[in-house]
Amino acid sequence: MHAKTLDKIATGVIYFLSGLVLLILCGLIGYILVTGLPHVSWSFLTSPSSSFKAGGGIAVQLYNSLFLLVVTLLISLPLSLGAGIYLSEYARNTLLIRIIRQAIEILSSLPSVVVGLFGFLLFVVQMGYGFSILSGALALTIFNLPMMTRNVEESLKTVHHTQREAGLALGLSRWETVVHVVVPEALPGIITGVVLTSGRIFGEAAALIYTAGQSAPALDWSNWNPLSISSPISIFRQAETLAVHIWKVNGEGLLPDAVEISAGSSAVLLLFILLFNFLARYLGKKLHAKLTAQ
Repeated sequence: MHAKTLDKIATGVIYFLSGLVLLILCGLIGYILVTGLPHVSWSFLTSPSSSFKAGGGIAVQLYNSLFLLVVTLLISLPLSLGAGIYLSEYARNTLLIRIIRQAIEILSSLPSVVVGLFGFLLFVVQMGYGFSILSGALALTIFNLPMMTRNVEESLKTVHHTQREAGLALGLSRWETVVHVVVPEALPGIITGVVLTSGRIFGEAAALIYTAGQSAPALDWSNWNPLSISSPISIFRQAETLAVHIWKVNGEGLLPDAVEISAGSSAVLLLFILLFNFLARYLGKKLHAKLTAQ
């Protein structure tokens, strides 16, 4: 009887804490949307920002955030997949591998502002990329690579060893087993890591202030030369993202409607993060079902 009572109390505490977390999350999301959505309009989403006058939009900043997310994932995803596969499937428990894993843990706990300053010194100054999307993407890669690598490694480790043995028994090589059996089975966990990392990329501000810059020059949508700084597909131009724009608008206080712009921008940023989460999970489930024939 005593054990049953303790079990009911523990279950009740767990339900209470889970409900409290859910309530806080819903309250936070609801507050941002309720205060921000009234200021969001089609003109707000498609108009360029203003430096001093009221009525500016977030068109360039929103595009910069999406473009920077794509560029960062193109750089960091192959690296994290390769590193995670090596650490999970090929690396032996040697001193060097233990040091690498410890270094990954340390890097994953670095503050974003420190990564931003490092990116400024290395990519902006030493390598001469200047304030650009490339500098920001490389800094964000350093910021998110440890988390993504650990996520890939742990997702692959959750695949039961019998799956690997079955692939080898069918005549597949070790690499073919990893690619065609292990990775597809671990895909839901990998997708979850990508979604979490993408949310950090989309909402990051501190690291991008020092690398991608704090200005959003007008883009020439008829110019598709990737080397031109006015081209929307150029990675060598400055790119103020939506998160940096929110920080800048609140920090400078030059706009008469700064509160409205920051509230609307926050709501748009939240909606895009939620939309990306749901879309990525949906596509991940479809891809997992196709690759595993489920």
